Amino acid sequence: MPELDTPAPDAKSGKDVLLLSDIRMRFGSYYALDGVTLSIRRGEVFGLLGQNGSGKSTLIKVLAGFHQPEAGSQIVLWGETMTLPLDPMAIKKRGVAFVHQHLSLVPSLTVVENMRVTALGQKTPWHVSWKKEAARVAALFAEFGLAIDPFATVASLPPVERAFVAIVRAFDDLRASDAGYGGEGILVLDEPTPFLPAQDVERLFALIRSIVRTGASVVIVTHDIDEVRDITDRVAILRDGKLVAILDTKTTGRQDILDTIVGLRVDAFEKTRKTGIGAPALSVRDLTDDRHPGFDLDIHPGETLGITGLIGSGFAAVPYMLYGARRGAGRIRIGGQEVDIARMTPQRAQSLGIAFLPGDRLGAAGVGSLPITDNITLPVLADHLSVLGLDQRGMRRQAAALSTAYDVRPARPELNLGSLSGGNQQKVLLAKWLQTKPTLLMLDEPTQGVDFGARQQIFEALDRATGQGTSVLCASTDNEQLEQICDRIIVFARGRPVAELTGADISRKSIAEACFHGETTAAEAAQ
Repeated sequence: MPELDTPAPDAKSGKDVLLLSDIRMRFGSYYALDGVTLSIRRGEVFGLLGQNGSGKSTLIKVLAGFHQPEAGSQIVLWGETMTLPLDPMAIKKRGVAFVHQHLSLVPSLTVVENMRVTALGQKTPWHVSWKKEAARVAALFAEFGLAIDPFATVASLPPVERAFVAIVRAFDDLRASDAGYGGEGILVLDEPTPFLPAQDVERLFALIRSIVRTGASVVIVTHDIDEVRDITDRVAILRDGKLVAILDTKTTGRQDILDTIVGLRVDAFEKTRKTGIGAPALSVRDLTDDRHPGFDLDIHPGETLGITGLIGSGFAAVPYMLYGARRGAGRIRIGGQEVDIARMTPQRAQSLGIAFLPGDRLGAAGVGSLPITDNITLPVLADHLSVLGLDQRGMRRQAAALSTAYDVRPARPELNLGSLSGGNQQKVLLAKWLQTKPTLLMLDEPTQGVDFGARQQIFEALDRATGQGTSVLCASTDNEQLEQICDRIIVFARGRPVAELTGADISRKSIAEACFHGETTAAEAAQ
């Protein structure tokens, strides 16, 4: 589609609090940012959208002082031209605060200790009255309608409340800044929602709206178009390091935003749902752990079965128990063999044709510090062994071929996995397991932090695999994803299945309703 016009920022309008002008950032010969110019207005929520690798994170890192942009780049904050590269502490004192995706909280510390950690790092007083600090923190939370115990450990909080703590802490830092703006600062949120279910995203957005009403500006980086349309006033779209459009999100349709991100019209993957698919490829009987009663589960050849529920409903533990990565009990029958789940190990699961892609992409699914070649060939190393050792050349050839087949960008097997964007990391890890042609592929939140275009590619790859007989078990709270890829969905509450959706009954709305209804029904039954 043709590029949309991008209005030039007006630094003299009195509305702009931040102007980024002609920002260029190069890594070797590659421009991660190529002449990006945009402005942020007082009291607005400004979105930053783009596919993985479009330059969003690089732009945020330039603003945070982690990267030094090319000569000619300019940043004007509160009307003052800043010296580049920005000093991270100076930008913070000037009223710009950041909340990164992993929140930078210390799980073992209390909420009030996490709220004070920044100040204590800058100046250590001879005495801290934690009682007074807790009262101040509680009052700050109450200002935004939050009831979080200041003495609770962060590890004990649900994910959305951890996000609340990080965001309110950043806002508190804005108020404490010596720029004299009294909280009318700029809060930058880098991917704050991928690990939150829909109902918690809305709670988070309510907090963001409250912060904006104080006069602060919020910049939110995300992949979710619906979230952008819900929470932002304007959105900047980056593609291949260039700014291609700044759009008014209240007057721009979802498809127009999507087409602008990708650069051409992209339709969502549409699945032809399977029905009547014969005897199970895998049967699970009396699956249980130390907190939940037992239940049975069947998965058919070539079927994509989704399992979901509210946070804490128990569905997320299922693939980990079946893989032997978490303690469980019961029996599993696959390929004519029956195995005691209490004795299952990942090695045994792989020998049975079970592959698993955990949600922690670089912590459990792959090794960020190792090259793509090493990550992608790990399950098939035996195929590259000879009397002389590992056939490194053959491994690189296979990694290159798979990178091309799965459209990994850049398709350079020598790069470390951690250097790729989230979507491209996931393509590598999916290729790693699908090359083994598993009987069952299990996925935990497979598209968290993955842009729309990469999601469709992942869905198409899964569809090809199921067409060749692989069964897929997808554990997820992403109702849109489940609607797109699943033949059948089982909803959990209190550790066991409470509803099953098939065929035309599968929709985002019906999944959400089943989750809430199932939890309510399970709670009533337990009374």
